[in-house]
Amino acid sequence: MRESGEVFQLIDVREPYEYEIANLGGELIPLAQLAWAPERVAKSGKVVVHCRRGGRSSNIIRLLEERFGFVNLYNLGGGISAWAEQIDPDMPRY
Repeated sequence: MRESGEVFQLIDVREPYEYEIANLGGELIPLAQLAWAPERVAKSGKVVVHCRRGGRSSNIIRLLEERFGFVNLYNLGGGISAWAEQIDPDMPRY
């Protein structure tokens, strides 16, 4: 999506200390905050949500879809760990 120039919202649901180690430049909204602040998520356009390995982001996507009716959310499969392995091997891992 980045390579094609597609416009989308990127949300990182990890904790601030994790974001400091490595990040993709997305908007940091820790999981616990996002569950209570769905207004921070775009209702139109694509929204990609990620965490370290994909579990937290998958859970919050399910919650946002079920509780608030979102239909535009995508999980970054494997999270930032997979990104570091497959796309950017210079990215710090933890």
